[in-house]
Amino acid sequence: MRTDFDRLFDAAARLVTLRDVDDHTAGQTFIDLMKSLISFDYCVIFAYRGTERPIDLFSTFDAEEYEIFVSMYQDGPYLLDPFYSAASLPKPGVWRMRALAPDRFFASEYYRSYYVKTRLAEEVGFFVVPGDDVTVVLSLMRREGSGAFRDAEYALMRKAEPLVAAMVSKVWNGLGARFDHSSRHLRADRKSEAKARISDRLTQRESSIIELVLQGHSSESIGLRLGVATGTIKVHRRNIYRKLGISSQAQLMSLYLGRMKVPD
Repeated sequence: MRTDFDRLFDAAARLVTLRDVDDHTAGQTFIDLMKSLISFDYCVIFAYRGTERPIDLFSTFDAEEYEIFVSMYQDGPYLLDPFYSAASLPKPGVWRMRALAPDRFFASEYYRSYYVKTRLAEEVGFFVVPGDDVTVVLSLMRREGSGAFRDAEYALMRKAEPLVAAMVSKVWNGLGARFDHSSRHLRADRKSEAKARISDRLTQRESSIIELVLQGHSSESIGLRLGVATGTIKVHRRNIYRKLGISSQAQLMSLYLGRMKVPD
């Protein structure tokens, strides 16, 4: 794709003058900027803070796609998303999903039970930290039929990162108040209750291990992250299944997301 300079300069001009605009206007300006450089199928912009339910700021999905990419995602799977993990660190910059995903991501329960439904070939995110312990992630996606982004396209995105970061810092620098407002209106849900019951059964290390397992880390990868032997991780995994009264990763996922009751 050749750079559309008219669209690029028009979007850049609007970025300079953005002030007190709504989420849709800011999101559409970002879309126009990126469309002048590369082609993609979807865009979604999420704000993350801690373990709180992410706020969807903007997206280009139709109603059916929105249910998968936003509603289902916000219902719990975001906690196992490599983009969420990177946002929590935080890890500013432009990142490909495959650069952040664990070594067994495509065999993980998160991938099998949720991510495969998206039918994406690739996802690239701009990670920006505007303040208030919030990270904004602007994701560009390509469907399986469109293929992955080429290295040259990824390089263009990285060059555009300072401009995108400046826009986010200007437009979405007060998101902490929106998270506080949302939190005041949320009651404890089944996921919180399930995680609390799971934590009561497990040690702190075992709780950390189940999250890494569901994200797609192998026993070897978990051992390296926690600084223990691979054999020890395997023992922990067997103990976790025994304590929770389960026998599969699918059941572990259901427990983690509150879709299955923790056995008494």
